[in-house]
Amino acid sequence: MKTTAKKNVNRGITMATMGKYCKAYSLKKLREFSQWTECAENTRKENKEVEGKKVEINRELADDDFLYLQENYVVTDGIFKNENIIFDNVTPDWKEFCHKTLAFEIPVYEPIQVKA
Repeated sequence: MKTTAKKNVNRGITMATMGKYCKAYSLKKLREFSQWTECAENTRKENKEVEGKKVEINRELADDDFLYLQENYVVTDGIFKNENIIFDNVTPDWKEFCHKTLAFEIPVYEPIQVKA
């Protein structure tokens, strides 16, 4: 389930998609969900020196790290909703947990009327 930038055969690499709304939560809080699973291979990359060479490795997640709950209820390791997807098992139970336990609500913005 690799979800970093996808190759488009006709145009090269596609751009990351920024959603309309996301909210950061500590991983400790997200792990309270009874059906929580993590796709650790999708974490953001970090540079590290190994045997004198710089290499990119996946960062290791800890309870005090923050992940982003997106408007589509997918959890990502970054603000883009189609990259670094850590959790995407969106079920009614997950949505209920998001609303009741995390108090996650997507704001509704009323249109602004400008008077001339």
